[in-house]
Amino acid sequence: MNLSRRQFIGVAGGIAGAAAIASIAFDAPAVVNKPDIDGSKFAQEKRELDVLVIGGGMAGLFAAVKAHDAGAKVLMVSKGRLGSSGLTPFAKGIFSYDKQNASMSIDEFVAKVSESAIQTNNPVFTRQLAEHSQARVEELKEWGFFDSPLYNHSFMRPMNERKIPLEERIMITHLLKQDGRIVGASGFSLDENKVIHYQAKSVILCTGSGGFKPNGFPMCDLTHDGTIMAYKAGAKVTGKEWNDGHPGSAVNSGSSYDNWHGQVEEKPSTTTITINHHLGMDLNYEGYKYGAPVTMGPPMRGKTGEVNNAKESAATESVIAQLMPAGPFTPEAFRMTSPPPPPSQGFLASLLSDKGHSGPPGMGGEQVGGSSAGMAIHKAEGLVPINEQGLSNLPGLYAAGDALGSYMSGGIYTQIGSSLAGSAVQGAIAGEAAAKESLNNDVKVDVSTAYLTKVSEEILAPLKRKRGYSPAWVTQVLQSVMIPNFVLYIKKERMMQGALAYIEELREHHVPMLLAKDLHSLRLAHETENMIITAEMKLKASMMRKESRCSHYRLDYPEIDYKNWQAWINIDQDENGEMRLQKQGFDQWPAFS
Repeated sequence: MNLSRRQFIGVAGGIAGAAAIASIAFDAPAVVNKPDIDGSKFAQEKRELDVLVIGGGMAGLFAAVKAHDAGAKVLMVSKGRLGSSGLTPFAKGIFSYDKQNASMSIDEFVAKVSESAIQTNNPVFTRQLAEHSQARVEELKEWGFFDSPLYNHSFMRPMNERKIPLEERIMITHLLKQDGRIVGASGFSLDENKVIHYQAKSVILCTGSGGFKPNGFPMCDLTHDGTIMAYKAGAKVTGKEWNDGHPGSAVNSGSSYDNWHGQVEEKPSTTTITINHHLGMDLNYEGYKYGAPVTMGPPMRGKTGEVNNAKESAATESVIAQLMPAGPFTPEAFRMTSPPPPPSQGFLASLLSDKGHSGPPGMGGEQVGGSSAGMAIHKAEGLVPINEQGLSNLPGLYAAGDALGSYMSGGIYTQIGSSLAGSAVQGAIAGEAAAKESLNNDVKVDVSTAYLTKVSEEILAPLKRKRGYSPAWVTQVLQSVMIPNFVLYIKKERMMQGALAYIEELREHHVPMLLAKDLHSLRLAHETENMIITAEMKLKASMMRKESRCSHYRLDYPEIDYKNWQAWINIDQDENGEMRLQKQGFDQWPAFS
């Protein structure tokens, strides 16, 4: 081989550089697996019951209580601690619609939410929120929910009074399906070497939403587990193009969430009607167009309000153009009619004046995008419901809270405190419905040993692989592809196509090679797969919706398309197991084929 001097130096330098890199201890992409535990020696346990509730947040609590009260044999299983994991413990405001003293009727409330949501909400679930929220709040008062900033004690009170069995720190990974019906679920303990199979006549997913494990938002244990296991079983999923728009502070990455929902150490409180147009892509658009830092404020696209003279008018227009240039559409009724006040008089502070809310995030110098990356607006993603009780298209499978794509508020955040209240309301309704169905269901649930053995093998597969990729490294790749503002939030076809190529590679090649050496990394392996499938859904749904509306914004389709996109996007698997996307018109619920 003949090499010039320059070529030789280049090769030598490359070898030296590679050797230096190789000497650094880091989580290499391809590794040899040396498990600390033997995946072939896991105990196998079975449970039999009427209703299985998966998830230990607000929706799960009410689902379990109401299913029990309806006469069913109930068991709750949770990946974390009851009332202390997921997003539930960080929510400090819960909406309560007081029919006697409300400032508007339920009809007016539903209409105003629909106006803010630009018709993306499902009025059936919006109305359900208003009709049932006060009753759920009264029950929470009886259990001591408002007496402490910590929720575990108050959540345990109704569970203990009813002697409802609870199994915590169990990660459910599979739904069991028999003759087209969901008949239970399987998962593994995070503390013991055992796989547990739950056989049930009805299952309620209260597993919450999920994200890509971003910094600055307390949702790292939420990875769309329920949604993805249901999708694999044949359920329809919706809402993946929407994005939650919580900003994050570069100084204190977790502070934005506290400011929106109240400090973690504060006791929860009730909120009243304050319909707004929050958490859209306005900040992300401004950051994309002009760079950071950006100023937190309300939507300002449109008219500027009354001024005294032409000079003041021009100055006002200039301020608005700089602070909030024309971008994501905001309905007329929710636009500001003047420049934003100083931070000390923040617009959102007046809207969040209920006890337990400390005002808007930051009011200046916020880092936009990424703090809740991978999550849609509350209640805007999850399983597609076919009735008001949260039943999915799979018989025997219900969902509630952020695991149900109810579109209670549509593709934008419209009512402070509605997320926690909506979870309570939907959980209670799904619990009662699942119990009644299970008690009237004479089908005997008897899953074969061969089927359960196959499920166990799939659960433990990462422990048994000899070579492959660590879930931590694959997750880092996923985050680097999906979290950038110009991919997830301010969207255009070319960038999403590029990201999709990476995500499909992760799903096709890396997921089958995910490794685990202990129970912790086994959990991470399953969570990583769920996040990858979610990322594929988000990209494909975002490319399919060729318009901009609410929390979905496309640079190449910046306007609302009322002619073609008065519809939700539902996702399921076709007969070949491929991801399939379909429109469901806003006027087609619940009839959809």
